[in-house]
Amino acid sequence: MAAGNSSSVTEFILAGLTNQPALQMPLFFLFLGIYVFTVVGNLGLITLIGLSSRLHTPMYFFLFNLSFIDLCYSCVFTPKMLNDFVSEKIISYVGCMTQLFFFCFFVNSECYVLVSMAYDRYVAICNPLLYTVTMSPQVCALLMFGSYVAGFAGAMAHTGSMLRLTFCDSNVINHYLCEVLPLLELSCTSTHVNWLVFFIVVGVVITTSSISIFISYALILSNILRIPSAEGRSKAFSTCGSHITAIALFFGSGAFTYLTTSLPGSMDQSKYASVFYTNIVPMLNPLIYSLKNKDVKLALGKTLKSVFF
Repeated sequence: MAAGNSSSVTEFILAGLTNQPALQMPLFFLFLGIYVFTVVGNLGLITLIGLSSRLHTPMYFFLFNLSFIDLCYSCVFTPKMLNDFVSEKIISYVGCMTQLFFFCFFVNSECYVLVSMAYDRYVAICNPLLYTVTMSPQVCALLMFGSYVAGFAGAMAHTGSMLRLTFCDSNVINHYLCEVLPLLELSCTSTHVNWLVFFIVVGVVITTSSISIFISYALILSNILRIPSAEGRSKAFSTCGSHITAIALFFGSGAFTYLTTSLPGSMDQSKYASVFYTNIVPMLNPLIYSLKNKDVKLALGKTLKSVFF
C-alpha cells in the first residue's frame, strides 16, 4: 500500500463486486459453480476434439482454440475472484500487471479467432468445392498464429503503457480484476498516452473484427438467399447459427460494458455488466457449439462408448 503521496503503490486492493459481508458466501458458491462449469465444458470440448478424428476439420480446429482461450481466460482472474470472496482482496503490483496482460491477450485473441471462424463459414458456404484447398492446415495454422500475435501486440501495448504510470494516492481498484479503465482512475501521473493507446488498440480490434465479420456474413447471406430449396437454405443457416450466437454474446456484452463505462459515475454498472462477458460467455460457448451440433453429439457418443465399453 502507499505510505504517502510520495510513495509508489506496491499492491492493490480489489473492491470486488460488493462489500456486503452477507453476500460474500452466496456469490462465492455462485461463481464457483460458473467456474467449474466453464472449466469442465471447455476442457471437455478440447479433449473431445483432440480425441475424435471426426472433428479434425478446420471448423473444429478453430473451436478447439476458442475453447482453449475461454479456459485460459477464465483461469486468469476467476481463482483470484473466488479467493477475494473469502479472504483479503489484495493483489501485488506485479500480479496485477500480469493479470492485466493475460486478460488483454486472451480477449483480443478471442476477437480474432471469431473473425477466423466467420471466414471459415464464408468459405464453407460460398466456395464449398474449394473449401479443402482454401482452408488447408497451413492456412488454419496461419490464421491462428495471426490471432495470437495480434492479441499479444494489443496486450503488450496496454500493459506497457500501464507500466509507465505511477500509482501513489489510492490503491483500491473499483473492480474484481485488474482492468485498464479502473486502473487509469488511480494514476497520479498523466494518462493521456494510455487513453490514446486504449482507443487505438480497442478501435483497431473492434473495427477490423466488425468489418471482417460483417463482410463475411453479408456474402454468406447473399449466397444463402440464392439457394432454391428451403431445406438447403435452412441447412446453410444452421451451420452459422452457433457462431452468430457466440459473436452476439461476446461483442454485445463487451460493447455494453464499455459503453456504460463512458457514462459519468457508471463504473459500478460497468463492473456488473462485465460479469457477463468475463464469466458467463466462456461458460456458454461450449453449450452453444454442442447442444445442436450433430457432429459433436456423435463424436461424444463414440468416445464414451470406447471409454466405457
